[in-house]
Amino acid sequence: MTTAAELGYEPFDCDNHYYEAMDAFTRHVPKNMQGRCVQWADIGGRKHHVVGGKLAHAVKNPTWDPIAMPGAISDFLRGNPDGTSMMKALQEREPLPDYYMSNEARIAKMDDQGIEAMWLFPTLGVLYEELLKHDTEAVTTLFHGFNRWLNEDWGVAYKNRIFGAPYITLTDVDFACSELEWALAEGARVVCMRPSAIFTRDGTFSPAHARHDPFWARVSEAGITVVIHAGDSGYTTHGYVNDGFTADAAESTMAPNIKHFNIERAAYDFLITCAFEKLFERHPGVRLASIENGAEFLPDLFRKLGQSRDRLSIANYYKEDPGLLFKEHVWINPFWEDDVYEVEHYMGADRVIFGSDWPHIEGMPTPLDYVKELDKFDDAKKQRILRDNTRELNELRPA
Repeated sequence: MTTAAELGYEPFDCDNHYYEAMDAFTRHVPKNMQGRCVQWADIGGRKHHVVGGKLAHAVKNPTWDPIAMPGAISDFLRGNPDGTSMMKALQEREPLPDYYMSNEARIAKMDDQGIEAMWLFPTLGVLYEELLKHDTEAVTTLFHGFNRWLNEDWGVAYKNRIFGAPYITLTDVDFACSELEWALAEGARVVCMRPSAIFTRDGTFSPAHARHDPFWARVSEAGITVVIHAGDSGYTTHGYVNDGFTADAAESTMAPNIKHFNIERAAYDFLITCAFEKLFERHPGVRLASIENGAEFLPDLFRKLGQSRDRLSIANYYKEDPGLLFKEHVWINPFWEDDVYEVEHYMGADRVIFGSDWPHIEGMPTPLDYVKELDKFDDAKKQRILRDNTRELNELRPA
């Protein structure tokens, strides 16, 4: 593994995760709302989350102890060269380390790993909006409280190295604007949301719909980066396979099925809709980073943006080429098993960002394991991908 000393600098990891504390979803949620949000239940001697009054199946053990090893299934995802079953790869567990739960301990771990700074995202938090989407008040109440927990336990800009991303939902645009103002006041450099259509009291809308313009206008004005991060985006397979995000082995990833494409489908639809509906023309300061959503959709996305441009040229629908505008406003963190050279071909080296997904099982065993994937790039491009691009996104760039 290449070290930071060998690189001559420490990378900025755009995709690290915490494991939520036992009270992450309850500490700042009023007791009279917890039944509509998240509660704990003891079932068969084990603790489980009940979300919106229903048992959640996202993970087997939301207490996290013991926990699977970082990168446990990374080889499996890269083609499984050893022919190991995924369940066997997940058998090795360890007691929950303090650096999964504590910002001070995480700083020490970052020093060991040679990481300059990181963006930090939820593990369960990106899964629970979907389970509550038909109860707008529960969604806003839960994530208002969740973000206060995040700031207390991790910080939105802890020691200028750990940048926890508050979770924003557009289900209520007034709430989104208020939460964004709170995040900015606390010193946040990045906020996150799921790549999904927006469920509201008035129906379902595109994230680029004009009703959300007050939020995007403030994002543009403040110059803060918005991350769309993989989670439960509510995608259906229309009966081809059981829907829903689950950790049950029999229903999850043991056999190939089209549900495996849902993460990339969600990001593709979100991003191309923002381009089709001219979000970047209306709000020229918006910067979107797609993280842990993969990148294999890019060839088709650019083909369709080109077709749209050509077909609507007579109507002068676009003021600017939508493909070029997309590359000005969007940054891509590919899966580590994606072809990063293809991503660079479509986006340019200044729009590709390194993220290890550490310490999740599908990420890298250690963050700098990714460096070898960039061997064909010259040092300047490598440094942009590993550090400089995310450094720049981490700066507020007011429009």
